This record gives sequence, C-alpha cells and structure tokens, in this order.
Amino acid sequence: MSCGKPHETPCSEVLEQVYSYLDGEIDDPGYAKIRQHLDECGPCLREYGLEEIIKQLVHKYCGYDAVPVQLRAKVMARIQEIRVTMEADEISAE
Repeated sequence: MSCGKPHETPCSEVLEQVYSYLDGEIDDPGYAKIRQHLDECGPCLREYGLEEIIKQLVHKYCGYDAVPVQLRAKVMARIQEIRVTMEADEISAE
C-alpha cells in the first residue's frame, strides 16, 4: 500500500508498526516518524483508522482478558496475508 509519494519512513514499515503505535509501545522518535508519515499518506492513515476501530471493538467486547500469544500471532499473520492479497489486487488493478 502506498500513495505513490516518497516518504522518509516507508509505508510497509508504518503498517508493520501500526499496532505498536496504537498501543503506545514505540519510543518518541519512532512515534514522531510514524505520526509524520500518517499526516502525509492518505492510504496509511485510512489503514491506521481501520486498525484503531478494530482495536476499540476488540477492547469493548473482550474487556481486559489476556490474549494468548499463539492467538495474537495467528491473528497478526492472517491480517498480514489479507494485506498482501489487497496490495496484489491493487497492483493488478493499476
């Protein structure tokens, strides 16, 4: 996914770190780099917004239950598979 414009921080790096960004698990310089990228890149900002909504829904309906590490890894792998498929579809459409 990309808006086609060059960025200091590549879209792929931002999207890989979006959950860490949402969870506040990124240091200040990393946070600033991602924030700057999101301010400049519409497609990544939309993806961030979607991930933020998903996180809010999971929090709302799952409360504070601890998530097993294996489940988190499975979900993250599936999200990555879907991203790759969507990116391939976008490239094919161009």
